[in-house]
Amino acid sequence: MLLAFHIMGIISSVHAVMSTRTSQGTIAWLVCLLTFPYLAVPAYWVLGRNKFNGYVTARRSASGRLRPLVAEAGLSIAPFRLPEGESMDSVRAAAALARLPVLSGNDVELLMDGEACFDDILSGVRRAKNYVLFQFFIIRDDGLGRRVKTTLMEKVAEGVPIYFIYDEIGCHALPEAYLLELREAGVEVAAFNTRKGKGNRFQINFRNHRKTVIVDGDSAWLGGHNVGDEYLGKSRRFGHWRDTHMRIDGPAALAVQLSFVEDWHWATGSIPALNWQPAAGARGDDARVLVIPSGPADSLETANLLFVHAINSAQERIWIASPYFVPDESIVTALQLAGLRGVDVRVLIPNKPDHLLVYLAAFAYIDQSSETGVQFYRYTHGFLHEKVTLIDSSIATVGTANLDNRSFRLNFEITAAVADEPFIASVEQMFIDDFSQSELMKKNTLANKPWWFRFVVRLAKLAAPVQ
Repeated sequence: MLLAFHIMGIISSVHAVMSTRTSQGTIAWLVCLLTFPYLAVPAYWVLGRNKFNGYVTARRSASGRLRPLVAEAGLSIAPFRLPEGESMDSVRAAAALARLPVLSGNDVELLMDGEACFDDILSGVRRAKNYVLFQFFIIRDDGLGRRVKTTLMEKVAEGVPIYFIYDEIGCHALPEAYLLELREAGVEVAAFNTRKGKGNRFQINFRNHRKTVIVDGDSAWLGGHNVGDEYLGKSRRFGHWRDTHMRIDGPAALAVQLSFVEDWHWATGSIPALNWQPAAGARGDDARVLVIPSGPADSLETANLLFVHAINSAQERIWIASPYFVPDESIVTALQLAGLRGVDVRVLIPNKPDHLLVYLAAFAYIDQSSETGVQFYRYTHGFLHEKVTLIDSSIATVGTANLDNRSFRLNFEITAAVADEPFIASVEQMFIDDFSQSELMKKNTLANKPWWFRFVVRLAKLAAPVQ
C-alpha cells in the first residue's frame, strides 16, 4: 500500500510537471507529492489541476451550435465597433484575448454597495419584457435571497422566461427547496456543474465566480456582489460590506449575454432564444466598453494578462481594489516596475480577513513591493469586497476577478473595462472616499512583526501557488 502511494506520487509528479501552469505551483506540488504522497496524491487529483476540460467558448470555436450566434451578434454590433485605428490602449491586448470588440453607444452606471445594487437589479428585472438571465456564484436563502426569489417568480408568472445559473460549490448551503420552488414556478434553473466533462469529475477546485444579470439583451449588471444579506452589510462578523457593481445599457450588454449563453450551453446543452439586436443606451452617454470573460478553459491566462497589461500601460496611476491579494510574480513585477517609474500605484485590500491564509500571504507581497513606491491601504470601515481598477484617467474596470491565483487560473470570471469620463470620475471619487476610510500601511510592516508571525506569513506565501 505504501509503495503504491509512492508510485502514484511519482506518476502525479510527472503529470504536474507537464500540466501545472506556474513554476512555483509545479515545485510546490513536486515537493508535496514526492515527500508526503499519502496526503498529497489525493489532494492533487482533487485540487491540483488548473485546466478545465470540455468547455469551449463560442468565441473561440470555429464550429458548433453556438457559432451561428456569434456570427449573428458580430453582424448586428458592427455599427458600434470602434472605427479602424481607434482603441482603448490599456486593454487592447485584453480585447484580443477575449475575442470581443470594444463597443460604443453604451450608458454605464456605477452601483456602490448592496442596497443600491440590488434595488437597481430587481427594478430592471421587473421591467423585463422578453427574458431575464440570472447568474450568481453565491445565493443564500435569507432576506435578500427570498426577495430575489419572489421577484423572479412574479416575473415568470407574467410569462417572461427566466434562466437561472448557480455554482453548485458556491451555493452548497442553498436548500434544494429554494431551487425547487423556482423550478415549480417556471424558472429554468441549472447548476453550472464544474465536474462535468472528461477529466473534471473529481475536481472541486473550479468555480463559476461570475455574477451577472441580463434583461432583454439591452441591459446587463456585473460586479462583486453575491446574493446574501451580508452583501447588504447585515453580517455581525463583517458589518459594513463595501462592494461595487455596474450596469451597462447598450450594445455591450450583448457581450455579457454571450458569456451567459456559453455557460448555459455548458450546463444544459441547450441554447435559449434571445435577442441579438443591439440598441444604443437611451441617455446617449456613448461610453466605450469592453467585456472580458475569462476562465480555466482559456488557452492563455486571460485574467492574469489583463492585469499585467493594465499595470504596464499605466503612465500616471494605477489604483486597484481587491479583497484578495495573492498575485503571481508577473503581477508583483509589473507593480514594482510601475512604482519605480513614478506611477502612482495604490492597492486597496481589506483590514478584516475572511480567508486567513490569503490575509497572511498578502503581508509577504506587501513587504516585497513597498520599497518600490507601491502603496498599500487596508480598508477599515467594514469588509472590502470590490474588484475595481482605475488606469490613469482613461480606463476603469469593474468585475468579479480578484488579484489572486484562483481568479487567474481556476475561476470563470467576467470584467468590464470602460472609457467614459463621467464614469471614470465616479470611480475616482469612490476610490478617494475608500482611501479616506483606510489605513496606509507603513514600509517594513512585516519586518516589525514577531518572528513567529513572519514565519507563518512565509508558509502562507509558499501555499499561494497551489491554493
